[in-house]
Amino acid sequence: MLLERSLVFVVLLVVFGAEKSLAQSGGLSRGSFPKGFVFGTASSSYQYEGAVKEDGRGRTVWDAFAHSFGKVIDFSNADVAVDQYHRYHEDIQLMKDMGMDAYRFSIAWSRIFPNGTGVVNQAGIDHYNKLIDALLANGIEPYVTLYHWDLPQALADRYNGWLDRQIIEDYANYAETCFKAFGDRVKHWMTLNEPHTFAVQGFDVGLQAPGRCSIPLLLFCRAGNSATEPYVVAHNVLLSHATVSDIYRRKYKQNQQGSVGIAFDAMWFEPMSDSPTDIDATQRAQDFQFGWFMDPLFFGDYPSSMRTRVGNRLPKFSTAEAALVKGSLDFVGVNHYTTYYAKHNSTNIIGILLNDTLADSGAITLPFKDGKAIGDRASSIWLYIVPQGIRRLMNYIKQRYGNPVVIITENGMDDFNNPFISIKDALKDDKRIRYHNDYLSNLSASIRQDGCNVQGYFAWSLLDNWEWAAGYTSRFGLYFIDYNDNLKRYPKNSVDWFKKLLKSA
Repeated sequence: MLLERSLVFVVLLVVFGAEKSLAQSGGLSRGSFPKGFVFGTASSSYQYEGAVKEDGRGRTVWDAFAHSFGKVIDFSNADVAVDQYHRYHEDIQLMKDMGMDAYRFSIAWSRIFPNGTGVVNQAGIDHYNKLIDALLANGIEPYVTLYHWDLPQALADRYNGWLDRQIIEDYANYAETCFKAFGDRVKHWMTLNEPHTFAVQGFDVGLQAPGRCSIPLLLFCRAGNSATEPYVVAHNVLLSHATVSDIYRRKYKQNQQGSVGIAFDAMWFEPMSDSPTDIDATQRAQDFQFGWFMDPLFFGDYPSSMRTRVGNRLPKFSTAEAALVKGSLDFVGVNHYTTYYAKHNSTNIIGILLNDTLADSGAITLPFKDGKAIGDRASSIWLYIVPQGIRRLMNYIKQRYGNPVVIITENGMDDFNNPFISIKDALKDDKRIRYHNDYLSNLSASIRQDGCNVQGYFAWSLLDNWEWAAGYTSRFGLYFIDYNDNLKRYPKNSVDWFKKLLKSA
């Protein structure tokens, strides 16, 4: 623990000196990043495509969840979303006009296998072939996520999805089908998006699909075990990724010359105080979020703090499984939005009340210290703007994991979907411009000054879209979507800012 505590201090000391002046300086340009650095925007199939009953697409766990009363704050669903299934040509032109190099999107498993397994749905293959070809024809590189939370409902019905090891075989079959169909043109694969998020939100607190939980305080908990299921899900996720990575390397990499990674959610955490207990708690908070997945992939096992605190509830890797998992990443995708404080949980009251993975860490994470917020807040209640956090996180990855290739697979902020302001005023998103400028400035410093191996940045998101349990109340897009006028796209001021950045030398 002393070594890990020291690591937190090393990261803080490395970046403290120059970060303030850099974040406040102007002059950000393409030249602020290495040659070949990739800029893009990101999306996911369920949040963008719509067309949920077209061309043979099967039902997903998010279809079921979104149509369950009270699960989405504005009672909406993504049956239409922003209709990118039909409008992808228009949206590709928007990316091209901005000067974006790449587009990160996800393939809907249930469009390829409507029942999760069985016979391939050719209409699904055809759709993604057309999308990929259209991107490449416009000079935009496809970055493909194989799983962005939309599990075929048939697999949840059959064996509870990620809770059963059968998922490893079914997911591998789906992934290999995609390698065969698209791998001649797709060179950047992410096996999964934010496994920590869907393990905890879906199987611990029940706020996302499939909505399983057992916390007594949460009256909507119907089924599940919050103390064990998230760990089982995460274990099966890691084995699924490693199995797919092994298949790709053995059978496809030599000819297709692609790479395989994961897009992780990763907050940065600052100690609430300089006390040893709070510094230790800060490391535990990181272990139970990012390290939960990264440590097995780089070291072959879960963090020691997790082994100690979770005990027999934490699954074990066999020798063969550990060897399969370790080293199975070609790059680290990072979805980073915000930074929180962390402090030691000096009482066990939370643990008694929750009895779940969040309590297991023994750390309390908050965006406030002495009544003061850690940074300005976006619309989402969890998103506070702390630009230096991205630099500190990059240095942490460099120090702990040996400076692997990193791609920022998501970064951005949202505005509230205010029905009482005009579209003209809604397009004035100066706060979003400052957000991207300051985060990119700190990211540039992590590369240029600190030597972090970051090779790409994807803004979330190209368009305003359906934001899971927040529905349509949240607007993350560079383009405004008029939900009252046939989903018309309008460029916000941030579009012009990105155009100028990407055209600059």
